[in-house]
Amino acid sequence: MESVVQSRIPPEQSEILGVESQHGTAADAFTKAFLKNSLPQVKDEDIEEIMMRKAVVLEYKRPMKKKGKTRKAKGLNAKERRRLKIFQLKPEHQKYELFLPLHELWKQYIVDLCNGLKPGSNPQMIQQKLLKADFHGAVLTVVRSKCPSYVGLTGILVQELKHVFKIITKEDKLKVIPKRNSVFGVEIGDFVTHIYGSKFELRSSERSAKKFKVKGTIDL
Repeated sequence: MESVVQSRIPPEQSEILGVESQHGTAADAFTKAFLKNSLPQVKDEDIEEIMMRKAVVLEYKRPMKKKGKTRKAKGLNAKERRRLKIFQLKPEHQKYELFLPLHELWKQYIVDLCNGLKPGSNPQMIQQKLLKADFHGAVLTVVRSKCPSYVGLTGILVQELKHVFKIITKEDKLKVIPKRNSVFGVEIGDFVTHIYGSKFELRSSERSAKKFKVKGTIDL
């Protein structure tokens, strides 16, 4: 076994490894220096005794990695979003027919949400569900408003912001309608309901988590 350990490394392996085989006095000096460096707290005579009696595991100490500060991804603020026009619908996308598939999806979504919208459904329960529903894709009609020019406008809701609805009309016009002081009609098959814009002055994500109180009458 000792002869195998002390044998020379074959030339082809020596070339691959990039090391040169040591022997004789040079090998002995290298071994002693290596052990002394690996076991700095052990005396020379103790090293000799250890090597004669048992195997020594020489551990490789990995260099410590420098811990850098991890930067969290920072989202865009409101000013940056406005500058980049993230929420603006491009003119070439302001086409009524482009949003018809979204309308069909919304109709199925709202029917499932209200458990089928059967004739015997509880109107109060449906109203509570609609207050928390997502209306992107719904066909909205302004039935009442303090601004007469808005009354009668109909279109598919393409964007809901905190204070306004943006709809696309059949004439491919983008209309921005304030929620406050407006009442909107929504048709879902044979079911017709009215929603008061003042109750919707929240972002859709906030509205879904809000608890609404039932009131007898609501003023514009």
